[in-house]
Amino acid sequence: MVLRFVAAASVAAVMLFAEEGMWTFDNPPTKQLEEKYHFTPTQAWLDHVRLSSVRMNDGGSGSFISPHGLLLTNHHVARGQLQKSSTAEHDYIRDGFLAATAAGEIKAPDLEVNVLVSMENVTDRVNSAVKQAAGAEAQFAARKSVIAQIERESQDKTGLRSDVVTLYQGGEYWLYRYKKYTDLRIVFAPEAQTAFFGGDPDNFTYPRYDLDLALFRVYENGKPIDSTNYLKWNPRGAQDGELVFVSGNPGDTQRLDTVAQLEFERNTREPLVLNLLKSRVTALLAYSARGPEEARQAASMIFLLQNSIKADEGRYRGLQDPALIEKKRKEEQEFRSLVAAKPELQSMYGGAWDEIARAEQVAATRIRQLVYEDLDSSLFNIARTLVDYVAEIKKPDGQRLPGFHDAQLSSLRFRLFSPAPIYPEFEKARLAASLELASKELPADDPVLKTVLNGRTPQQAADSLVDGAKLADPALRKQLLEGGETAVASSTDTMIVLACKLDAHHREMVRWLEDNVESVEQRAGEQLGKARFAVYGKTTYPDATFTLRLSYGAVKGYPMNGTIAPPITTFYGLYDRSASFGNKPPFNLPERWVKGRGQLDLSTPFDFVTTNDIIGGNSGSPVINRSGQIVGLIFDGNIESLPGDFVYEGETNRAVAVHTAAMTEALKKLYHAQSILDEIMGGQ
Repeated sequence: MVLRFVAAASVAAVMLFAEEGMWTFDNPPTKQLEEKYHFTPTQAWLDHVRLSSVRMNDGGSGSFISPHGLLLTNHHVARGQLQKSSTAEHDYIRDGFLAATAAGEIKAPDLEVNVLVSMENVTDRVNSAVKQAAGAEAQFAARKSVIAQIERESQDKTGLRSDVVTLYQGGEYWLYRYKKYTDLRIVFAPEAQTAFFGGDPDNFTYPRYDLDLALFRVYENGKPIDSTNYLKWNPRGAQDGELVFVSGNPGDTQRLDTVAQLEFERNTREPLVLNLLKSRVTALLAYSARGPEEARQAASMIFLLQNSIKADEGRYRGLQDPALIEKKRKEEQEFRSLVAAKPELQSMYGGAWDEIARAEQVAATRIRQLVYEDLDSSLFNIARTLVDYVAEIKKPDGQRLPGFHDAQLSSLRFRLFSPAPIYPEFEKARLAASLELASKELPADDPVLKTVLNGRTPQQAADSLVDGAKLADPALRKQLLEGGETAVASSTDTMIVLACKLDAHHREMVRWLEDNVESVEQRAGEQLGKARFAVYGKTTYPDATFTLRLSYGAVKGYPMNGTIAPPITTFYGLYDRSASFGNKPPFNLPERWVKGRGQLDLSTPFDFVTTNDIIGGNSGSPVINRSGQIVGLIFDGNIESLPGDFVYEGETNRAVAVHTAAMTEALKKLYHAQSILDEIMGGQ
């Protein structure tokens, strides 16, 4: 039984900035909304927004905007599917795409989207199973087993994707049931230069002028879905000072982490990851320089890596800020003192912080291996998945590796059998570069290096491995999977052979991490989650977990560089920014935008900023007004928001969105997508 104790001093510790929070739909911020904005969302409003919101399972969010399955998200969220659908002759990222008719819509190769249908608190069932186990390792195994059982039972009973989600570090466990769709068709995307105007220099900045949108259509049984749960389009869009909501799937935050965990991120993990990312970008830029086709093949991966670098550098700067760490230290000290003030709480939870600190010290002993032993190869990743799959499905469900539980297998197979192209020379460049970096960063006797290189140079090893691999053929992957361990063990595919050779080491690393780090962190984190409820109650929100959340805020500018950033930009600003840089990349405009300037109302709002609390994963989330209408589309945060993984700072932290007025104006006058506008405006 969780003890409840609320001291007067604890109120300050959980006091939030007005707009702070990525709230679960079972616990919306109704009190804050009523106090500040005199608005209380009804259950019907919450249900409609939830069922209109979509999780894009290759990263990001989206929403339905018509009764016929039209799905709005960001261009950069759709970019992976656009890349996989493109060829040397048809580059949909560079040139954009518009399906003139339903027959012209392009099937996305391997996109799964999820709609959250229901939520069920299963904390008591998980805790009951764990309570019977002694020690961190046994509790980890028991927790994993009961979660797999809950997911399997739910999927068998309902036919819905069923995920048990850990909230408040294990203070609560919820079963989320999703309606899953895997037949997605690409309907519209602008040119990448339009969606990502300003390129990497403008990324995570503001003011912005990006038309970062894309449209899919969701099909089921060969037909577009019909639904009453979609967001009505408001072409007027968001207004300065207006209350707005963001409904999306923020990926991961660490606001409830201990100081020891944050110091591990700052001192150990983050520098290694940044080094890895920068090395890969350097290698891909070199590959791109070989020619136009190589540049096309590498463009999206470079985009994603550069985005990750800029985001991680912002996180790293935040962690190096003494004020941020001191704030976290004071919060932790107050939390610990409140726990220590009650003997029963101290005896149950008081050792959790030290357990986590010791686990971080242990993790540091192998973090370099965990980072640099990663082989950058799609073919090898497929091989490892196949080797794991045929071994794991023979085990009891609860004892399998993550990702291979019964409730997860259909989604795994969908990804594994993707028809997306794999380019051999691109594979060689990626794999060779990752082996070069590992050779510099790991000892010569590292088991992965010794096995992969086997006396060869990184380039020689990469060439040989890729030339001898046939896993680019999805039919072969299916044949190997259906043939089970016998087929995999007898395969002569070079990547399969390598994955088999590395299997024992791979499993030893997974087991070591579970036994020495993850099991300890999970048990101690669960204790801290219960302690937090005991001293503060459920007055706050859990860390992000790439599950559906609701945030609220207002359209609002902010102080910047000694001046003020405007709440809303316009088309005037787009053309001025391009001209200010001589219309040169990355500030050049596509021909359509140059020739079509005279057709546009340049006073039309383009992008805008809000105080909503968002993070990576929210890309593609709808911005909604109090009437439940869509008024914008989240696509970024400003540079000041990047430490938002750890803290929310309300003065300058801003979410950046595309205005519905801009989308309406461009679709009508530049892309001549009248049929799309008729569809999204038809329900108004």
